[in-house]
Amino acid sequence: MVRQLDDSPKTTIVYPDSDGKPMADNTRQFRWITTIKANLDWLFANNADVFVAGDLLWYPVEGD
Repeated sequence: MVRQLDDSPKTTIVYPDSDGKPMADNTRQFRWITTIKANLDWLFANNADVFVAGDLLWYPVEGD
């Protein structure tokens, strides 16, 4: 059996953190975070044991 090797270049993921601190969100992420938070508020409105909060920064993890 003959196999062809895949020698195409691998995509490099860039983590632009020049100061080592988390990157701020962009508008699209902000909308998703606030939409999800609002829906979770609605979902758990009758459950006093649930507190819903949102974090407006995202923390990329290399390789994840």
